[in-house]
Amino acid sequence: MKTTLIHTLCAIALTAAHTASAEPEMRDAATHEQLQKKSHAAVIQDPMKKLPPANETDPAKDAPKDLISQSDILSFDGTFTLVPKRAILAIPKELEKRTQLVNATKLVGWAEFHANNRGWITTLEVTREQAEGNSPIDEDIQAGFKDSTTIVVATYHGGPISILPPKTPPAEEKTSEEPASKP
Repeated sequence: MKTTLIHTLCAIALTAAHTASAEPEMRDAATHEQLQKKSHAAVIQDPMKKLPPANETDPAKDAPKDLISQSDILSFDGTFTLVPKRAILAIPKELEKRTQLVNATKLVGWAEFHANNRGWITTLEVTREQAEGNSPIDEDIQAGFKDSTTIVVATYHGGPISILPPKTPPAEEKTSEEPASKP
């Protein structure tokens, strides 16, 4: 054990002596004029100045004017929340009044509203493909909406999401290569 300690100390001492003897590279500091020249050259060669202006319209300027017109309302017991249009998949006649802003004065987020009103709100977790309209929601599930006694809201990762109408696949072209019938 003593020999291992001695060997370790010798190795450390040799390493320290070697690094102390190696002279660090010395450089002169840049002068103010040299820094100015480099800065001026960088400004002249700025690649952003060479880019043509974008011809696209700014999407921020086309923002919806009214959040309420882009949303559906769910309200109950003095509170209400906003969900995107087309997120509500089924509304029973008995609960139609809860999709109107009646005597509701406190706006709360979806998570809090849903937690407080789970008795009359059912969620249907959908995939991104279903929300985009690329994949239909199962017909058996849609048929179950008719008999539902709760409002059904489409959700994606727990948050309400709009469901676009199903996209119809392009009509398949009929080929003229039909087998000829033999007489």
